[in-house]
Amino acid sequence: MRAIILAAGVGNRLQGAGHDGPKALLRFGGKSLLARHVALLRAAGVGDIVVATGFEAPAIKAALDGLGGAPPVRCVHNPDFRLGSVVTYWSLREEAQGGPDILLMDADVLYDGRMLGPLLTTSHVNCFLLDRNFEPGEEPMKLAVQGGRLVEYRRHLRVEPDKVGESVGFFRLTAAMAETLGVRCRALIDEGRADEGYETALGDLLDDNPEAFGYEDVTGLPWTEIDFPEDVARAEREILPALQDSEASSAV
Repeated sequence: MRAIILAAGVGNRLQGAGHDGPKALLRFGGKSLLARHVALLRAAGVGDIVVATGFEAPAIKAALDGLGGAPPVRCVHNPDFRLGSVVTYWSLREEAQGGPDILLMDADVLYDGRMLGPLLTTSHVNCFLLDRNFEPGEEPMKLAVQGGRLVEYRRHLRVEPDKVGESVGFFRLTAAMAETLGVRCRALIDEGRADEGYETALGDLLDDNPEAFGYEDVTGLPWTEIDFPEDVARAEREILPALQDSEASSAV
């Protein structure tokens, strides 16, 4: 199993949170989001880790080098990091070719390590994580389920689902699907849509191949994506104290 962590973004929406560096280096309980990712993945037996860098790449690389451990975490740099994450994913295309399955993960998430278990043990070869406890609105990337099957992945759903939840931003993909996702990202770039997120390409893949994807319901496990100053406050106030994995207990 390989893990690809996307940590290239600028994080403009965090203005006012007292942090002007990469979101991946935000610290909670004395440990950065990125350090937590690496420690939890290694504890789960995932040692092959690559991080997509962009904004302040030297700071991220220095932070990763400071973690130590073997094998070392590798970095792939996206010089066009001010564009959308379709470009970041495309920069990682060689990492998605051949080899074992991939865990694709957004770096800006504070989460309980127990979330990794469903992705590592799922029977679905391509898998989303779904949380039914979320606040409806424009921001969440939503997953729609009908008849027990995933049918849509978008911010604005076009169907009336039996079940709806928010995507955690972590995915398990076969090497073949990860490579296909790269092709879809390249197509979006060629269409002049380089400002979009890789989620658009992944949603299109689900539209075309719903039978190829499944989901695991992780409702009840604490997590939050960090996009706005209020997310930082909620992470410190609600999420960090609720974490029950070893990384939480060693940092608080």
